[in-house]
Amino acid sequence: MTSHPVFLKRIPGALSYVSLCSLTLLLSSAAMAQEDCPRGDLDDIYCDRDGDLVADQPADESQWVDPDTLIFAYTPVEDPAIYADIWQPFIDHLEEVTERDVRFFAVQSNSAQVEAMRSGRLHIAGFSTGPTPFAVNLAGAVPFALMGSDDGQFGYTLQLYTHVDSDIHEIEDLKGKRVAHTSPTSNSGNQAPRALFPEEGIVPDEDYEVIYSGSHDQSMLGVVARDYDAAPVASEVVERMADRDLYDPDDVRLLYESDRFPTTSYTYAHDLHPDLVDKIEEAFFSFEFAGTELGEEFDGVEKFIPINYQEHWKVIRTIQEANGVEYTPDNLE
Repeated sequence: MTSHPVFLKRIPGALSYVSLCSLTLLLSSAAMAQEDCPRGDLDDIYCDRDGDLVADQPADESQWVDPDTLIFAYTPVEDPAIYADIWQPFIDHLEEVTERDVRFFAVQSNSAQVEAMRSGRLHIAGFSTGPTPFAVNLAGAVPFALMGSDDGQFGYTLQLYTHVDSDIHEIEDLKGKRVAHTSPTSNSGNQAPRALFPEEGIVPDEDYEVIYSGSHDQSMLGVVARDYDAAPVASEVVERMADRDLYDPDDVRLLYESDRFPTTSYTYAHDLHPDLVDKIEEAFFSFEFAGTELGEEFDGVEKFIPINYQEHWKVIRTIQEANGVEYTPDNLE
């Protein structure tokens, strides 16, 4: 695969935001599409000959990437800077197993994170639920793990909250209100409500005004401050916020909760050397959360469990299809 430059300014501890325009230019200037290559929704520079919906490893071994330093990034769903220390025990473990240096980068947007992996500047990443299909189709990300429990359980729910003193007592009461969604690509913060709420008799943008807050924590804090009448958010995010005393659960009222969705997908770039991929997977699946800051942050999580995109993201793809989502840079925010 031909290498293409990406103008990502480096700042200490972070990958800076890169405009959607640069991602669009990157896609348009990508390597010539491989002829007679099945790919489904994948971008033209990728192939999917085995039909598993993710990019195949390059057939040409000269295109396999085997870096001395691995770059790892966690999802920007919340303020990412706070996670540098939390992830350090895992990064130490990843360095030991892979025998490589590992650097943590705090990404500032979904588009920057996707572009970084596509450009070859990001090798391992946790992508939020909704943006995961964008990472798969635009950046060649290969999801392989989720955080879960010893019995294999994983996931989170969409929860809809209002202020405890509001006049909203059931979902139908949202008519005429101002409701905070997080961002267009967010699953629980936007896509799932748009797909699921009509079954409850409420249509976002028609029955209530949608205001994008930018993140789940901002949505929740906005409900507490009564800047918004209500907000759909990810259960795992608000649980961690409550654990850090960022809001008082007594200040809000739960109106609705969905079935469980898969949580953050942990992925590697499709063109990594297969021996390196084996070491990365070994590091994830041998990491013990107990007694680490990561284990304290993600309460109830005991290990990484193996998953695959085709099976475990089916419900998310269904939701996005119902919303007419197309996996293009312009739709990634």
